[in-house]
Amino acid sequence: MVDYDLLVPYGWTEAVASEYLPLLGDLVPARIVRMDRSECDVVAPGGPSRAACPRDITGLCTGDWVGLDAEGTVRLLLPRRSAIMRSSVSGRSVAQVLATNVDTVLICSAADGDVDLGRIERMLALAWESNAQPVVVLTKADAADHLPLDEVRAVAPGATVLAVSAAAETGLDVLTAVLHGTVALIGPSGAGKSTLANALLGAEVFATNVVRAVDGKGRHTTVHRELRPLPGGGTLIDTPGLRGIGLYDAADGIGKTFSDIESLAADCRFADCAHETEPGCAVQAGIADGTITERRLTSYRKLAKENEWMAARTDKRLAAERERAWRSIAKQHRKQYRERGYR
Repeated sequence: MVDYDLLVPYGWTEAVASEYLPLLGDLVPARIVRMDRSECDVVAPGGPSRAACPRDITGLCTGDWVGLDAEGTVRLLLPRRSAIMRSSVSGRSVAQVLATNVDTVLICSAADGDVDLGRIERMLALAWESNAQPVVVLTKADAADHLPLDEVRAVAPGATVLAVSAAAETGLDVLTAVLHGTVALIGPSGAGKSTLANALLGAEVFATNVVRAVDGKGRHTTVHRELRPLPGGGTLIDTPGLRGIGLYDAADGIGKTFSDIESLAADCRFADCAHETEPGCAVQAGIADGTITERRLTSYRKLAKENEWMAARTDKRLAAERERAWRSIAKQHRKQYRERGYR
């Protein structure tokens, strides 16, 4: 009989067991704690091990639950409950998965510099779309001249917004209280993700670098996504700094991020209101009375337009792939007919 106790610190619960065990057959469940190209580090009922990843099992990511065979090879990717995805950094119309089976997304922004509200809104759209609960964390609070908590809360409806300092050990108890399940940290380089991760883990697990004084930017200290168990329960995934945060099929995430604007838009006189100069525009009325800002409406339009453009590119890519498949089938058919004629 398989003993699953070693999996519990890595997120194995009765709910997970009831969902995955019927799908495994003779395979053994394991969770990926770190990915490489053709191998991954996993934790299975027998403990940590190195697993081979065959080419036919594609798209594996830190946080995934998989099925291993007797030789320790990944044979099955189990269904994901959530996934943080952005458009590929190559600009192609494909998604890059940052972390999977995440319950809480910590959106990190350094409070000792200019807090970029537009970047926070962009990361919120990713987090909401992933089906996880976002928490915005203003890090390095001890070094900040001003903590813009009210400004950030205004652009993060439905999300908890906190200020913490890992160095001064302030705010960590409040942050820990809102964490649930598997926690992923996202944010740009220099946001203090690895320092915060070490504080939550209670040990110097992840390497850290000092932010450059010249431009206030940090280096990509974390180069791999890695999952670790938290001392109070749950797990944590630290991710490399995000230079670009392109949206990929994030219409629902944008809607939740800008729920205040969409709520106002529902009261516009015209259903197709562009929120510009139309009479009876509730969004423009909201700007006039200070309910929302012009900057926020501009950000909403920008992200919605970007998402629509990416969706259009994705549709074209899928159509091109179908066309290539049909051409290949037709080519095979013509070859078969020619061969029959030679007989």
